[in-house]
Amino acid sequence: MSAPEPSTPARPAVARTTPVEPARPSTALLTDRYELTMLQGALADGTAHRHCVFEVFTRRLPAGRRYGVLAGTGRLLEAIADFRFGPAELEWLASERVVDDRTLAFLEGYRFTGDIHGYAEGEVFFPGSPVLVVDGTFAEAVLLETLVLSILNYDSAVASAASRMTSAAVDRPVIEMGARRAHEAAAVAAARATVIAGFAATSNLEAGRRWGLPTTGTAAHAFTLLHDDEESAFVSQVASQGKGTTLLVDTYDVRKGVEAAVAAAGPGLGAVRLDSGDLLSLAQDVRRQLDQLGATGTKIVVTSDLDEYAIAALAAAPVDSYGVGTSVVTGSGAPTCGMVYKLVAREGADGVMAPVAKTSSSKVSVGGRKKAARRLDAQGRASEEVLVGGPDAAVAAWAPETVDLRPLQVPLVQAGAIDTRWTGPAGVNLAAERHRTSRAELPRGARRLSADEAAIPTVLVEIDG
Repeated sequence: MSAPEPSTPARPAVARTTPVEPARPSTALLTDRYELTMLQGALADGTAHRHCVFEVFTRRLPAGRRYGVLAGTGRLLEAIADFRFGPAELEWLASERVVDDRTLAFLEGYRFTGDIHGYAEGEVFFPGSPVLVVDGTFAEAVLLETLVLSILNYDSAVASAASRMTSAAVDRPVIEMGARRAHEAAAVAAARATVIAGFAATSNLEAGRRWGLPTTGTAAHAFTLLHDDEESAFVSQVASQGKGTTLLVDTYDVRKGVEAAVAAAGPGLGAVRLDSGDLLSLAQDVRRQLDQLGATGTKIVVTSDLDEYAIAALAAAPVDSYGVGTSVVTGSGAPTCGMVYKLVAREGADGVMAPVAKTSSSKVSVGGRKKAARRLDAQGRASEEVLVGGPDAAVAAWAPETVDLRPLQVPLVQAGAIDTRWTGPAGVNLAAERHRTSRAELPRGARRLSADEAAIPTVLVEIDG
């Protein structure tokens, strides 16, 4: 069966503000076993309650990419709120002897009570950007590692690909329709990430329900094949959905399909969809035919395994919108962002915070807490990513003193309390707006699809205490 039939909604997408709340199961076991076994060891040796700082960053962008897009922050905050070890989780851990009784007792009362700061969702990022900073005891913070990475790596990969697609589409709407090409839960997350990166709508109803995203879809080839002929299928669809529907005209012969579509709906037909063949030449032929039939306002939607390169190749075609599936939900060749969650500072036995870092080959990290800001030139274009390091207290208190530096990190969780502005439909809208603004700051040429280095350099500035 072909992909869901998209219609052509106006852009940008705006999430509704009254979603239907789904059931909220515990997220505590969405983790790796070694997070809990590290906790057990730290509880035993007395280091579990040392104050620690963890940072999330990527060492490099996917080959040829010039920027990444942070997505998943709102989902992560919702997941942290549900990170609780209830009777069912504790009973299973005990039966499998994953950890000892002392650790189980700690987990029973687990609540994250620390602070989390990070880039606003939708913000672009570069190698080394500390997109999330988790402040808390080792015991509280280490348990979140796998959950943080699984959400941010996938959602950001999808948003990064989607941003390239909406850049290539310029002002033409792009619709997400990849649910059948991904795990059912990933498909819902992907729909949310694409809207943050500028997609106009999704075919996924659960994503629409959960985050108030606009949904769209009309009919697939199966509906045409169900009927005795194309004409009767089109008449039925128009009777059910109205003349503004989108008719799929390539089940048989495209030219005859267009004739049947206009005959069924009249010149006020909303759109026709092309899902196969040479889309560039077909779109030109179909536009000419529609105009000759008097359907000058009927739009053309194209689908068929599109990615950012295919969309760019159709820039000169008389196409009105695009439907994208497989490519976007798989990150268009980069299914993960390679983000890591690293301990960068911890409290010593003397009670003083000290930087720590890995030095192993190809996996070097930079120790110490870091603040981040983006330097903008006189035209408001980004010129460099500035990371500020130094004594822990000094860095924690640092704020830009010049107007050319835009601070990038915002408070997300304070003393365990989640800032709900970043969650739900409102969070999606904030993230989409942040992405539009952030991407517009990139230097000219940064949105080209040709392979190149990161759009701006990342520099580390050390400050004194």
